[in-house]
Amino acid sequence: MLKTIHNGLAIFRFANLSRQPGLDHAVFTRNGGFSLPPFASLNVGENTGDRPEAIRKNRQMVAGYFEGRPLVFVKQVHGKNLLVMDGTDTAASGEIKEADAMISAVPGPMLCIKLADCQSVMLYDHIKRVAANIHSGWRGSVANIIGTTVRTMTDKFGCLPSNMLAAISPSLGPCCAEFKNYEKELPEAFWKYKDGKNRFDFWQISKKQLTDAGVPEANIETAGICTSCNTDFFFSYRKEGITGRFVTAIGMAT
Repeated sequence: MLKTIHNGLAIFRFANLSRQPGLDHAVFTRNGGFSLPPFASLNVGENTGDRPEAIRKNRQMVAGYFEGRPLVFVKQVHGKNLLVMDGTDTAASGEIKEADAMISAVPGPMLCIKLADCQSVMLYDHIKRVAANIHSGWRGSVANIIGTTVRTMTDKFGCLPSNMLAAISPSLGPCCAEFKNYEKELPEAFWKYKDGKNRFDFWQISKKQLTDAGVPEANIETAGICTSCNTDFFFSYRKEGITGRFVTAIGMAT
């Protein structure tokens, strides 16, 4: 990943997405905002216990990085509902519906996913100019929300998986993703991704779901950064309990 500093914000970007003309994206860290501990400091997550005015200012800072373009947030519920923006609806700032993935063919709005150990999987078809951002925790992995999103991009916009680029954000790594009750929580197909201490490699699981959906392995970039091991940069619910949410965003320029 490529790290930059912008107006006091530490921002990571993926090399594969950065090479696409007219596409904006960023992985923001937890640093540079207005929230106080234990939410310090760029917390964008509502319903975390943080002060609403701090969250509002933090989101304004994120929007400022994208020159004030609208930030589209959804109420993430660990399900498999999708928000699809095709130009017939109006995107607005604020959390507008329950969904765990967003797809857009509309230039301008930035699709935002809030995280504290779960993955954001960003997709982009540079031929059809369609972007997506997916919230995939372990429940989303079980539901294969990644595969659902790829199929929806194909069915709704005529995208080809072979043209898609994918990026897997910092998230709970195979070093820390222990599931003591994995036999009840995770399908047997996932068990080959665990080590002797029942820690699972969800980066590889997501990569497999992407390739199964037709995305070429060469088009997939993984951050390879564990949020639990790097709480100086990222929020981690597994490590911290009461904490904030950092944000990833992707969208096309107008």
